[in-house]
Amino acid sequence: MRSSVRLGICFGTTSGIITTLGLIVGLHSGTHSQLAIIGGVLTIAVADAFSDALGIHISEESEKKHSTKEIWESTLFTFLAKFFFALTFVLPVLVFELSTAIIISVIWGLLVVSVLSFEVAREERKKPWKVVGEHLFISIVVIIATHYVGDLVSLIFV
Repeated sequence: MRSSVRLGICFGTTSGIITTLGLIVGLHSGTHSQLAIIGGVLTIAVADAFSDALGIHISEESEKKHSTKEIWESTLFTFLAKFFFALTFVLPVLVFELSTAIIISVIWGLLVVSVLSFEVAREERKKPWKVVGEHLFISIVVIIATHYVGDLVSLIFV
């Protein structure tokens, strides 16, 4: 796989999962609103996917070591991966009771981060347990932090 495509897929997928998980966990603890969570996820899927794609685009341009084609591949695949993975979190919210949907979403997100991290470690010839553990640790910190931010927002503003 071309490195520009790999960059876009890895960045977009990871960002899509972590950002969306943080959003849904925080909104759930702060509002317990299915509508707020669905609206937030759809907003992330569009606005943040474009934002991250532009961020990768500008970052790649600033390095001055990538062709125009490589820059646009990274841009496109960042957008597509973030958009797609963010949208995968809508389904559990639509199908299950909200608390169950949040648990399913967290499991789904951590599973995808684990698989992606394992593949990255394997390709880089690093110890998979170390890379997967590091990425899961960071993901769990985000989930816990956004849960408490949601609680705090609910406590202060509701």
